[in-house]
Amino acid sequence: MATSAKILRLAAVTLMAVLELSLVGANFLGDCDITWEPQNAEMDEGGNHLTLSLVSNSSGSMLRTKKQFIFGSVSTRIKLVKGNSAGTVTTYYTSSIGDNHDEIDFEFLGNETGKPYTVHTNVFADGIGQKEMQFRPWFDPTADYHNYTIFWNQCMIVWFIDDIPIRVFRNYSAQGVPFPTRRQMYAFSSIWAAEDWATQGGRVKTDWTKAPFVAEYRDINLRVCDCASYGAAGCPDSCASSSNWYAAPDLCQLSEKQLKQMRAVQLGYTIYDYCADGKRYNGTVPLECSMRQY
Repeated sequence: MATSAKILRLAAVTLMAVLELSLVGANFLGDCDITWEPQNAEMDEGGNHLTLSLVSNSSGSMLRTKKQFIFGSVSTRIKLVKGNSAGTVTTYYTSSIGDNHDEIDFEFLGNETGKPYTVHTNVFADGIGQKEMQFRPWFDPTADYHNYTIFWNQCMIVWFIDDIPIRVFRNYSAQGVPFPTRRQMYAFSSIWAAEDWATQGGRVKTDWTKAPFVAEYRDINLRVCDCASYGAAGCPDSCASSSNWYAAPDLCQLSEKQLKQMRAVQLGYTIYDYCADGKRYNGTVPLECSMRQY
């Protein structure tokens, strides 16, 4: 398939997800539950707008989708905490429940007023993580809403910001690299306190006189293989079928345009890459770092 067609197909898939979910009225109120500190979460506009507040070092808030799923695309728009957000962590991620869990992370680490946020990404599979990449945003994430998307299929995981891919983690399970393919996940949104590590390694603490710290979310979109439709036993096999939209062959790699976008982001805005941390691995790198990651 031509490169231009690949780009159009991916754009069409994203648009289709938005349109389909709009028709059924999907939103935070109907499709999610507040699982931690519900008094610190508020919804309005019929459940299309959500605020999560951090009010103390032990009282934030968390939202979780009702659906459990394997593979697909999950996205939401977020406006991060304004002003001095040091020590706060705002998140959007997917995770399974239980031992040896799988997880795909967007975490936004706050900073002092006037200093940039850190966009932290990670992936866990079979309980094994430490696959971190961190970026500085090329925009002010507190001034307006930006779209954050996790795309996940049998071939790869892609993290997008405003339709721009910033990172790929490919499936090298055949070579012994754990990759999430078996455990059902929920999508989560949360805000919590992590002043012991989040900002400059914990050197900058949270100014609790500025509390509450408020993050805003809009327009949750879930185009996923819903495990409840199949039952726990059948979900992994059914969701791996090549008939699913996310399993299309042209969605197993980035287009040339997307590759250029990702390389520009990684060249200009990466502040940490575990694959480049030779000191952490005594001069070596994990196996997947020596293979193609796009």
